[in-house]
Amino acid sequence: MALVSASQPSLPTSVFDKGNFPFKCVTEETPCSSCFDSSAPPKPLLIVTPTVTGTYPVIVLLHGFYLRNYFYQDLLQHIASHGFIAVAPQLYGYVPSTGPEEIDSGAKVINWLAKGLQSLLPENVVPDFTKFALSGHSRGGKAAFALALGHAKTALSLKFSVLIGIDPVAGANQHCTIRPHILTYEPQSFNLSIPVTVIGTGLGPEKKNACISQPCAPNGVNHKEFFYECKPPCAHFVVKDYGHMDMLDDDPPGLVGALSGCMCKNGTGPKELMRKTVGGIVVAFLKAYLNGEDEDLVAIVEDPAVSPAKLEPVEFIRA
Repeated sequence: MALVSASQPSLPTSVFDKGNFPFKCVTEETPCSSCFDSSAPPKPLLIVTPTVTGTYPVIVLLHGFYLRNYFYQDLLQHIASHGFIAVAPQLYGYVPSTGPEEIDSGAKVINWLAKGLQSLLPENVVPDFTKFALSGHSRGGKAAFALALGHAKTALSLKFSVLIGIDPVAGANQHCTIRPHILTYEPQSFNLSIPVTVIGTGLGPEKKNACISQPCAPNGVNHKEFFYECKPPCAHFVVKDYGHMDMLDDDPPGLVGALSGCMCKNGTGPKELMRKTVGGIVVAFLKAYLNGEDEDLVAIVEDPAVSPAKLEPVEFIRA
C-alpha cells in the first residue's frame, strides 16, 4: 500500500535538525605505498564519526559523477550527529572511472572497512557492521544499487542492511545507460531483500537552460525508475523545488565545485533546507530499519509538511 500524505497531522520530528551527538571529521588519504600496505584504505576517505563512547551503525556514501567526497560534509555531519558513523570514499580523481571500475572501487573500500575502520575512529567508538547502510548520490547512487545487486567483481565481506539512493541516475537516457545495466523497466524487479529508500528531486529532470541540452537526472533513468523497480519495504521522497546538486555544501571549492553549481537546474531556496531535508530522511530511515525506531519515518510519511523543504510525492510501500 502506498501512502501519500495523510489527513491527520503528526508531531514535528527532530531528525531534520542536527542531533545531540558530538562528532569529528577524519580525513585519511591513500599513501603512494598503499598497494603494498594492507592496513591503508584503498581510496581516500572522509569519515564523520560520533566522539562519545559507544557502538554505532555505519553508513557509506558514494559521491556523484566527477564530484568530491568533501562536497557532502554538511550532509555527513548531519547524519553523524544522530549517532551514525558516516564514511565517504573518493572513488576516483580527476579522471572518472568506468561504471564497473567505480563499483569495484566501492567494493574494495567496503571490504577494507571491516578490518581498517576501527583504527581511524576515536577511542571507545566502535563500528557496528551488523547495521551497515549503503548510499550514493547521482551516479554514485546507481553504483550503490549495483553493489547491492552483486555486480562487483570483488566479493563483499560485509552485508548491507539498508540501501539509500539520493537522486540516483543510471545514464543519459534509457538507450544510453552506464554499465552494468541494472534497470529492467519492470516493476519490483530489483533482486534486493533489504529496505530501500529513494530520494529524488523535482528539478533534476529539467534542463539548466537552453544552452545546456541535457538535464542532470533525466526521466527514464532517474529516481522514479529506481523506486519503480524496488521491492517492499521501500520508500520514495521527492524534494519538489530543489535540484540534483542542491544537497551539496554551499559553494564547494575549486573548479569542480564551481562546475557542480552551474551544470544542473537549482532550486531558488536556501540549500541548507535541502540538506536538512535529505539528512532528516536518511536519519529517519536508518533509525527505522537499523535501530527499530520508526516514529520519525512514520511522521514524515503521514505528514510531509514536517519537512523543511516541500516533499511531493511521498510513497511508502510496506513489506
